[in-house]
Amino acid sequence: QVQLVESGGGLEQAGGSLRLSCVVSGRTNSNYVMGWFRQAPGKERAFVAAIRWSRGSTRYADSVKDRFTISRDNAKNTAYLQMNSLKPEDTADYYCATGPNGLVIMTNPDFYDNWGQGTQVTVSS
Repeated sequence: QVQLVESGGGLEQAGGSLRLSCVVSGRTNSNYVMGWFRQAPGKERAFVAAIRWSRGSTRYADSVKDRFTISRDNAKNTAYLQMNSLKPEDTADYYCATGPNGLVIMTNPDFYDNWGQGTQVTVSS
């Protein structure tokens, strides 16, 4: 059974930084994509970033490009989302999820099957 556990959320001022972590357990191979999504109150879950676990190639939402960095540590089975230059509009619950390692890194959350419980990020102005 695949399990994902996020951590690292919290309250930060605008312009500050936070690093989210997602520990993966129960995966038997590295042929998948790890994605980060976020959901603000009253809004749909939205793609933030993703990384191919085996090759390390990445994809970002335009809204976070050049501010957020996704990475992974294979030895620790952990994915990270480094968030810099935070803005109040980054406030949301953040989730990690595993998805298919196809020709294209998918941004639709419907393609992702295993999800963590989420971690809350609040950015004050």
